[in-house]
Amino acid sequence: MTIVDLLEHNALQYPCETALVEINPQVEPDSRVTWKEYALTQPESGKPFRREITWREFNRRANRFANLLLTRGIKRGNKVAILLMNSIEWLPIYFGILKAGAIVVPLNYRYAADEIKYCLEKADCSMLVFGPEFIGRVESICDQLPTVHHMFYVGQGCPGFADPYEELITYCSSHAPKISVSEEDDAAIYFSSGTTGFPKAILHAHRSLIHAARTEQNHHQQTHEDVFLCIPPLYHTGAKMHWFGSLMVGGKAVLLKGTRPDWILKAASDEHCTIVWLLVPWAQDLLDVIDRGEVDLKDYDLEQWRLMHIGAQPVPPSLIRRWLTVFPNQKYDTNYGLSESIGPGCVHLGMENINKVGAIGKAGFGWTVCVIDKDGNPVKRGDVGELCVKGPGVMKCYYKDEQATAEVLHGEWLLTGDMAMEDEDGFLFLVDRKKDVIITGGENLYPVQIEDYIRRSDDVKDVAVIGLPDARLGEIAAAVISVKEGHTLTEEQVMTFCNGLPRYKRPRKIIFDAVPRNPTGKIEKPVLRAKYCGESVVARQIEK
Repeated sequence: MTIVDLLEHNALQYPCETALVEINPQVEPDSRVTWKEYALTQPESGKPFRREITWREFNRRANRFANLLLTRGIKRGNKVAILLMNSIEWLPIYFGILKAGAIVVPLNYRYAADEIKYCLEKADCSMLVFGPEFIGRVESICDQLPTVHHMFYVGQGCPGFADPYEELITYCSSHAPKISVSEEDDAAIYFSSGTTGFPKAILHAHRSLIHAARTEQNHHQQTHEDVFLCIPPLYHTGAKMHWFGSLMVGGKAVLLKGTRPDWILKAASDEHCTIVWLLVPWAQDLLDVIDRGEVDLKDYDLEQWRLMHIGAQPVPPSLIRRWLTVFPNQKYDTNYGLSESIGPGCVHLGMENINKVGAIGKAGFGWTVCVIDKDGNPVKRGDVGELCVKGPGVMKCYYKDEQATAEVLHGEWLLTGDMAMEDEDGFLFLVDRKKDVIITGGENLYPVQIEDYIRRSDDVKDVAVIGLPDARLGEIAAAVISVKEGHTLTEEQVMTFCNGLPRYKRPRKIIFDAVPRNPTGKIEKPVLRAKYCGESVVARQIEK
C-alpha cells in the first residue's frame, strides 16, 4: 500500500466530504461571523478568503495533473519539483506527481535563486511547478536549467516562460493513469542542509511515506472526525507527515496561511479543529496575547481542541506547563525526527507522558533507537552518545552523494548527528547537536553559510556563528566576530552588511570577541557556547 492508495480510498469512501480547507486571512471579517459564512457572502471580494475541496475533487485534480505530466513526457522515476506557498493546490499537485510514477521534489520557499538552481540540478529535475511569489527568482535562472524541460505556473498572470497549470489540467482526464507504484519505488527527494553549505538531496521510497502515515495515526489516534489545523509549510516533512495522519482516516485538514495568534484561535474555533501542530514561537505568542488580554478565549469555541503538539525544535518545559494551565483540557505531545527519517515520529514522547516534558521520548511506532559512543557501541543509561534510529522511514540515500550516505547510514541504522542521553526510565533527552545547525523558530540555519558571507567584509578577521537560547524562537543566531587589527566595526555596521542575506539567515546578535580555534584550525564552538549561553544545554533540556 502507498499513500496514493489512501487518497483513492478516501475519494471512494468520502467523496462529498471536505478534504482540505485553505484560509487566507488577509481581509478580516467581523469577528462574530465565521470565515466560512464570510466567504459565502462575499464571493467577489478579491482573492478567495476561504476555499475547500472534497476528497473526490482532490483525487480528480491529482489525476488530471498526473495525466498532464504524462502528456509532457514524464516517465517513471523522473523528478518534478514543487515551489509553492501553502495552498489548496499544493497537495493535489504532490499526489499527481506520485500518480504519474514520478519522484516529487518539494523546495523550501525561502530559497534564493541560486539555491533553487542548485536543488533542481542536484535532483535532476525535469519539471518545476511554481507560484506567483517566485516569478522573479525563477525567471533569473530559467535559462540556466538544461534539465528542466517544462515549467507550470499556479496562479493568475502566467509569465511567458511557463505554462498555465489551471488552464491545462482542465483538458486532462480525471481518471487515474494506469501506472502502479509499490512501497519499494522511489517517491520523494527532500532537501536538508548540514553545516557545510548547500543542501543534501534525501531520497525516500514510498515505504517511508506510508510508514509516516501509520506512525502519525498510531501516535495521535486520529479518527475520521478529527480536524487537523496545518500552519507550517508543506515543503517540510514535518507538516506533511503530520497531515498524513488525517489522510489515513479521511479526516479534514485546514491550511491556515498566517501565524497570528487570533487567526490560529479563530481557525480552530470556526473549523472545529481538534488537533493543532505549533512551533514554539507560535505557542509563545499565543500565550503572550492571552496574558496581555489582547484576546479573550471566551470569544472562541475550543472545547473540541483535544491535542496540541510541537516539533522541529527543543521545547522548553516551562512553556508546556504554562500552556496546560491555560488549556487544562488539552493533551500535549512532541515528536523528534529528521528529514532523513521522513520527518517526525522516529522518537515520540506520547500524550500520556506529560511528566516527562523536556524529553523527546522513546522509539516511535515501528522504530528502534540506540545511543552509541564514538566506536559504535551502545552507551549505558545516563551517558551521552550519538542517537541512532532504525525503521521503515529511513532514507534510501543522499542522492548522488555516496560519501555523505556512507557517513550516516550504517547498515539499517541512521546516525542522526544528535547527541542524546537516556534516563533511568528509557526516555531520551537531546543534549547537543553533533552538527552545528541552529534551529530558530523551527527553521534550520547553517552557520557556515552565514560565516562565509560575513567574511566578505574587509573589516572581519574571523567569525563564528553559534546558537544562543531564546525564549520565543528556541535559538537565535549569534555572530562572534574578530575584527582585523587597525579596523573598527560596530554592531550596526555588521547588521547593515548582513542585509544582503535573506532575512531569516541574518544573525540576531553580534558579539565582538576572539574566535578560538584548535590546533588543526577548527573553530571551537563548544567553547563559545559555554561562554555565551550561560547554562549547559543539558540543564535546559532536563529542566523540571
